[in-house]
Amino acid sequence: MHITQLAIYPVKSLRGIVLDQAELTERGLAFDRRWMIVDGNGDFITQREVSALAMITVELGEQHLTLRHEALPDFSLALAEPKVASRTVRVFRSYCEALDEGDEVAAWLASVPGLEVVEGLRLMRFPEAGRREVPADYLAEAEKGHVHVAFSDEYPLLIAHQASLDALNAQLEQKGEGRVPMTRFRPNVVVDGSDAPFAERDWRTLQGPEYRLGLRKPCKRCKIVTQDQLTGIAPSVKEPLRTLVTMDTQPGWKGAYFGQNAVVEEGVGVVLRIGDALSLA
Repeated sequence: MHITQLAIYPVKSLRGIVLDQAELTERGLAFDRRWMIVDGNGDFITQREVSALAMITVELGEQHLTLRHEALPDFSLALAEPKVASRTVRVFRSYCEALDEGDEVAAWLASVPGLEVVEGLRLMRFPEAGRREVPADYLAEAEKGHVHVAFSDEYPLLIAHQASLDALNAQLEQKGEGRVPMTRFRPNVVVDGSDAPFAERDWRTLQGPEYRLGLRKPCKRCKIVTQDQLTGIAPSVKEPLRTLVTMDTQPGWKGAYFGQNAVVEEGVGVVLRIGDALSLA
């Protein structure tokens, strides 16, 4: 088994960045979900509410984060952390402190076609010294109170299995539906080399070169997986959610599941690379 794809999503729910290699941190891959867009109440905004977010491209340079949209000039902001007071923001039922990136980028976001429906848009950064703990329910005893994330939904990493996507697409084609790319599921790490679709539901730990990734909880999917990640449009409103439910990819769990949420067991500071060999541990 080996890694075939790596990706980060620096700004939650904007387009991702495909990488050949990525540094592993306590919060997952470096710069993943480090920024987040909120409304005037400090509540997080995603493609669930505003599909137009899919039209914003993100680029990471050595010193700047750049946002791009075909209708607007590019906007760049420094990677250096701003010296501003923090404010409380919300991700689902989780509250944490974040840093406001300022009025200029807020005005840029407000100018993006489709985002004008949300009042008080702000771009928030997760601070270096910040801490947002992962719910303890599915963690190993020694991990409780220690595993933390930035603005990911819950866990530091999302791992997906190519064989599972192949099986899903085979079912979609049988129903006369179009195939879906892996980008629909926005994983950080994609693995291949195991022939059994959805075998990942039984994996506990993936051992790589100098790192260990612990799979802890299946990922329940929402309407975002119906949306093309280049346009924000849903070609088939109910797919692939409906097919994932009928395939019962996570027996005993109600809903549509694809991919596994994971934690970093060992290897903070190690670089993951495309082609890394993985084994079950």
